[in-house]
Amino acid sequence: MINYDIVVVGGGHAGIEASTSAAGMGCNVTLITMDRYATGRMSCNPAVGGTAKGHLVREIDALGGKMGIIADRTGIQFRMLNKSKGPAVWSPRCQSDRKLYSEEAYRVVGNTLNLTIIEDSVIDILVENNRVSGVLTSKGIELKCRAVILSSGTFLNGLMHTGLKSTSGGRFGEKPSTGITESLINLGFESGRLKTGTPPRLSKNSINWEVVEVQPGDEDPQPFSHRTGKDFPFLPQVPCHITSTNEAVHKILEKGFKDSPLFTGRIKGVGPRYCPSIEDKIVRFAEKKQHQLFLEPEGLDSDLIYLNGFSSSLPGDIQLEAIHKIKGLENAEMIRPGYAVEYDFFPPHQVDLTLETKLIQGLYFAGQINGTSGYEEAAAQGIVAGINAALKIQGKPEFVLKRSEAYIGVLIDDLVNKSTEEPYRMFTSRAEHRLILRQDNADRRLMKYGYEFGLIGKDLFEESQKRDRLISESINLFESLKLHARDINPLLKTRGLNGIDSTESISKLCKRPELSLNDLLKVNGFGDNEIVQELLSDTISMNQVEIELKYEGYLKRQQEIILRMERNEEVIIPLTLNYFNLNGLSTEGREKLNRVKPRSIGQASRISGVTPSDISILLVYLKN
Repeated sequence: MINYDIVVVGGGHAGIEASTSAAGMGCNVTLITMDRYATGRMSCNPAVGGTAKGHLVREIDALGGKMGIIADRTGIQFRMLNKSKGPAVWSPRCQSDRKLYSEEAYRVVGNTLNLTIIEDSVIDILVENNRVSGVLTSKGIELKCRAVILSSGTFLNGLMHTGLKSTSGGRFGEKPSTGITESLINLGFESGRLKTGTPPRLSKNSINWEVVEVQPGDEDPQPFSHRTGKDFPFLPQVPCHITSTNEAVHKILEKGFKDSPLFTGRIKGVGPRYCPSIEDKIVRFAEKKQHQLFLEPEGLDSDLIYLNGFSSSLPGDIQLEAIHKIKGLENAEMIRPGYAVEYDFFPPHQVDLTLETKLIQGLYFAGQINGTSGYEEAAAQGIVAGINAALKIQGKPEFVLKRSEAYIGVLIDDLVNKSTEEPYRMFTSRAEHRLILRQDNADRRLMKYGYEFGLIGKDLFEESQKRDRLISESINLFESLKLHARDINPLLKTRGLNGIDSTESISKLCKRPELSLNDLLKVNGFGDNEIVQELLSDTISMNQVEIELKYEGYLKRQQEIILRMERNEEVIIPLTLNYFNLNGLSTEGREKLNRVKPRSIGQASRISGVTPSDISILLVYLKN
């Protein structure tokens, strides 16, 4: 029998963040994984970030997590997405070297103090008096602990499908995890079944690169991590490429529907709405004559190309026949067909906002076990679960991020209050305050927490604080610093803009979309102003000041909304309240409130099925 503070089950993206954060806070942690060399293995697309997901990575990093720095060290193409739109939706993304990412993840985990890796599989969760006491492994080893974090990915009773052939496993060539689902059901948990999928891998040398569209990365790669220095030596950068399906491809795929596990009912799990398989796309969007596909390299030294957008569980021969009708892939060699994987999950209304389960104290769920989809969503949950498990053991207050503080707060609040019947994916549209929750200001929002928990170093935190002060001082300065008509009008004329009569503040001039802050500061160098000179030498701060000046009105309105919402968050509801004893509540509202057990009126108001009338009744009851 071996004793630990915390046992983390699963070495994926959630497990990495959970184990390293808890260990970094001084707890004695063990990470149990079936294969230590599969740590952080990218089961699907070898990429990190993307729309809204990039925000999550930046937030994880600001809290002291590892995903951003691993991505920076192993990225082979960096792109800032949505640059043609407003700054609220700019999202960093990088294509990763799959092999190097896993190697770097293992190195990071292996070098973390207070953290031990054990190669084994957990088959039972041990509980005493509704409190977790340890785990039992397949080798018969009993590990005693004070907290368990389950981050088992797609491995819980995993079943892979290609055509009518089904194979047990959570990932190609890897065994499923058995025993945990049954153990949790015996403890009283409710389980479900979900599905995800992956596309075929093609041989790089068999593709006609001359006829497909090149998609280059950014010339100046922007790192995810606040710890990645300006002079960081990125890996050699490579392009991705774009092609598309056509009607001939669709007709071939339709031939395989009779042997599709998706359409014949062999797959019982619900798939991701926003990342459907190619066969699902051509059924749901029958009017579309083509679907865009991305040819993405799996690594600098790899011959494999990931066919993003062509996820499929159709028979392998059908997949290959259809691929050969795609522009540039007429002679492509398919190294491995796509497949779907079904796995168990536990609807997330069963966890609290700390990700501790409501049924068993000291037991935490993080990642796909909560019904989410994606490395970034999993990692975000992992770091929150790891921090909270450590805080609970240390007798310190719990850590809960508000929706107005972080995308991570939106993610967990959605899961707990709305639960999910399909794989949950983060989007910028899910965040009400996305102009405040930008990817560029994650450090200013969250690094204070990472520093408080001991996961962010003093130097980095002080650098963030210094930048925050510079941005505030600059915004205040530009309210009063003015440009004279004789200086600014020549520039306004070249931009086709009306001139000004006398003077106008830089703050007001900057709100014109045709003008940048840099343009305005060049008109008059303000060489004797220390704040201006400091700002000109700090591109990151300069960009944030410009965003906050241009969108000042929107930001103020969002802050006012947040203040109104937070009044409801301050109205606390006792967790012991029996909603079935409250007269007047709607039947659905009563059931949903009793299931979720919200902490506050604010949280109660966000539960699907709880009406404004239900909230009014609750407020009257609490007041009395």
